[in-house]
Amino acid sequence: MKKLFSIMAIAALFFAGTFNANATAVQTMPTNVQTLVTSATVTFVQDDEAASTEEPQGWHQALKQRFIEGGPGFMGIVLLCLILGLAIAIERIIFLNLSTTNTNKLAQSVEDALNSGGVEAAKEVCRNTKGPVASIYYQGLDRADESIEAAEKAVIGYGGVQMGQLEKNVSWISLFIALAPMLGFMGTVIGMILAFDKIEAAGDMNPSLVAGGIKVALLTTVFGLIVAIILQIFYNYIIAKIDSIVNSMEDASITLIDMLVDYKNKK
Repeated sequence: MKKLFSIMAIAALFFAGTFNANATAVQTMPTNVQTLVTSATVTFVQDDEAASTEEPQGWHQALKQRFIEGGPGFMGIVLLCLILGLAIAIERIIFLNLSTTNTNKLAQSVEDALNSGGVEAAKEVCRNTKGPVASIYYQGLDRADESIEAAEKAVIGYGGVQMGQLEKNVSWISLFIALAPMLGFMGTVIGMILAFDKIEAAGDMNPSLVAGGIKVALLTTVFGLIVAIILQIFYNYIIAKIDSIVNSMEDASITLIDMLVDYKNKK
């Protein structure tokens, strides 16, 4: 950190010395030369400012401008759909990633504990492991003393509970996916109606009279489709993640029943 401050101080002194040297050099010039240098400097600064003002806007600035042109009514509702949909999608992605476990490693640990320490040792392994697969294992092992059929029913029943936890709030994302473009279309239709009202009031089909209104009306549809596309990508990822976890749960359930059958036969 000290080295960084030292370098910055040296650089500042260098630029200050350069600026003073240039100012001194200009002052020692003849009067007519000073005037020429000063006018050239002013012209360069003005050209630079003009060039900077003519630079194209960034995509985020253009997007912000188009959003403002679309009007706060429907555009605000479409933005709210995007915010809520992204919030739910991010929460689901975090939850699903935390729910993902290495089922092969868990099955091997449960089998080793079952063979060495019995059902209680296997249940302890499941208690120390997070995720729906470990919870299903625990419910099956908890009914293992009764019968294999009871353990299988417990695994199937609790598997449905865990599937419901995985799919929680996902339907809201699909709602926002359908709602955002519909709100955009509604804004477009209302904007077109207002544009035709202007034509009727003016009594003349002047393109400049309604071009701005039609453009604003179409912006709501564009933003509604953009929101739907973004949320659809997150939705498909979440569905694929849920399917992967459910498949792991089904495979783990079959493996658990096989382990319990082998354990009962050994006893």
